[in-house]
Amino acid sequence: MHSSKFCLNIAGDTPSSNRLFDAITSHCIPVIISDEIELPFEDVLDYSEFCIFVRASDAVKEGFLMKLIRGISREEWTRMWKKLKEVEGYFEFQYPSQKDDAVQMIWQAVARKVPAIRLKVHRSRRFSRFKTGR
Repeated sequence: MHSSKFCLNIAGDTPSSNRLFDAITSHCIPVIISDEIELPFEDVLDYSEFCIFVRASDAVKEGFLMKLIRGISREEWTRMWKKLKEVEGYFEFQYPSQKDDAVQMIWQAVARKVPAIRLKVHRSRRFSRFKTGR
């Protein structure tokens, strides 16, 4: 992977896999083939700055991927590669944990979701005093 410029990240049977993390930490531009992939920290990171996204229906078209990849200029690839190097630390686990490493990013993601979950729980209790079905 370290010598590759592009790495395929094909959708599997789980929401995410190590392929994406391996590509990022190897500085290999991920080519994500999926229509519905769930990406970590996507509310913070703009993956379009360092990944290429391909619809599954396009990926199976003969020659599509090769044409797409060959159409990426050296300048565009370099820009994406530099951004990939900027964000790679977000996907690395450190011991002890350090600022903006994967552990910190996970805790920050949890902290961003807690208010929405709390709001949903509180809203679900609005009418709990009143029994339904009478």
